[in-house]
Amino acid sequence: MIQIEPDSEIPIYTQLTNQIIEDIARGNIKPGDSLPSVRSFAADLGVNMHTVNKSYHELEKKGIIQIVPKSGAVIAKHEKVDLTTYEKLKGVMRPQIAEAIVSGMKDEEIHQLVNTIISELKDDQTNQ
Repeated sequence: MIQIEPDSEIPIYTQLTNQIIEDIARGNIKPGDSLPSVRSFAADLGVNMHTVNKSYHELEKKGIIQIVPKSGAVIAKHEKVDLTTYEKLKGVMRPQIAEAIVSGMKDEEIHQLVNTIISELKDDQTNQ
């Protein structure tokens, strides 16, 4: 399911991180599920092991996975968003929303864009 675009301006480890997050949001990967080993995932994707390792560490920093020695990477369970995560997400989203405003989007259009993205992710979840 992971599609790596080697010619993209987005680093491969970031592409991988983002796609894993989307797969979790869509319900393709569930809390408690294990991700493939770094070695096997790198081989499957045709990328360097360090790339997968960097992606896994990014996911761990975000609290999305837990890396368990000798067991691998496991999707973390989240009941609700804590204040630290909320503030971090707000900081990430703020420049994107500012760019949308500067580009001429109206408040309603920004709300609609966010709602469309949420709907797409949830639709993917129900179509599984």
